[in-house]
Amino acid sequence: MRNATRILVSTLGAIMGLGGIEHGIGEVLQGNTVPNGVMFPSWPDSAFFRIVSGEPAMSIIPNLLITGILAIIISLAFTVWVTMFIYKRNGGLLLILLSIVMLLVGGGIFPPVIGILIGILGIKINAPLIWWSVHLPISLRHFLGMLWPWSFAICTISWLLLFPGMSILDYFFGVNNPNLTYITILCALGFLLLTIFTGFVKDAQQQTVLHQTASVASN
Repeated sequence: MRNATRILVSTLGAIMGLGGIEHGIGEVLQGNTVPNGVMFPSWPDSAFFRIVSGEPAMSIIPNLLITGILAIIISLAFTVWVTMFIYKRNGGLLLILLSIVMLLVGGGIFPPVIGILIGILGIKINAPLIWWSVHLPISLRHFLGMLWPWSFAICTISWLLLFPGMSILDYFFGVNNPNLTYITILCALGFLLLTIFTGFVKDAQQQTVLHQTASVASN
């Protein structure tokens, strides 16, 4: 079982799952109404979510109350699965399926899209990581492995700054700076890629140690 990869998948997945639940709550509060189209804001009249354009979402169901209830249920299932069962066989595939359903029933845009990426990453949790040990020098592997905790921390902080950080800064402190938003998005995506890469390297190192330990024990 991979430690670094699973930690990233579970942590970021929990943030995305909570984001889907938040979208669903906004849709439920709009009541038994028909949205203006497939795309609509989850929180159209909320000052707290104005900086994120009312939290856009989409749904194939022409009823906001039903859409919101389904978004909450699917997002809750997504959160439970990604934090407790992602390492199971076909765990990543099921997470991708839940992400697609979340997208179609009002769970937002960003949460399910990132959820699909997390699901793809989840498929690799129990996969062999031979390539990283074969093609990267030992010194580089050691450096990247040491870099992972810092990259993971900045990645997590960046995503939390996007949700719900931006809304908190705008609503309570009047901070509404587009440049800050763009920089935060770039940091969130950039450090996500770096954390994935360094996580694979760190897990490959752990796999090598386990294989060496097993080999010594068998002898």
